Amino acid sequence: MTSVYVDDVAKAHAFYTDILGFETRIRMDMGGGDLFVTVGAPEGAQPDLQLLLEPGQGPIAEPYRRSVREAGLPAIVFSVDDVRAQYERLRGLGVLFPQEPQEQGPVITAVLDDTVGNLIQLAQPKV
Repeated sequence: MTSVYVDDVAKAHAFYTDILGFETRIRMDMGGGDLFVTVGAPEGAQPDLQLLLEPGQGPIAEPYRRSVREAGLPAIVFSVDDVRAQYERLRGLGVLFPQEPQEQGPVITAVLDDTVGNLIQLAQPKV
């Protein structure tokens, strides 16, 4: 499991499940409008990566997120079988891509905006 700091946990949950295709693993109301949410790769995917969608406000998370975003760096990288096919699928769902698919050495990459403060890179080894 790894954390991804987000602007809005509920909005992130919807994006990561409805758009990216992750499945909800844990969704608990912590009271006061706070949610504890983890999402994971679809059942049977290996490895079974889980993401903790963590509130990105706070004295440590906010400066970190802002710096990473301003530098144009992805918060996380997901390996996919076909970057170009995922790019077309996600663009069809309205996802914004600051970087369209391009070859970078031995991989093909694209970078998308997750709508909750992060850039995400998709990567595919060239064959």
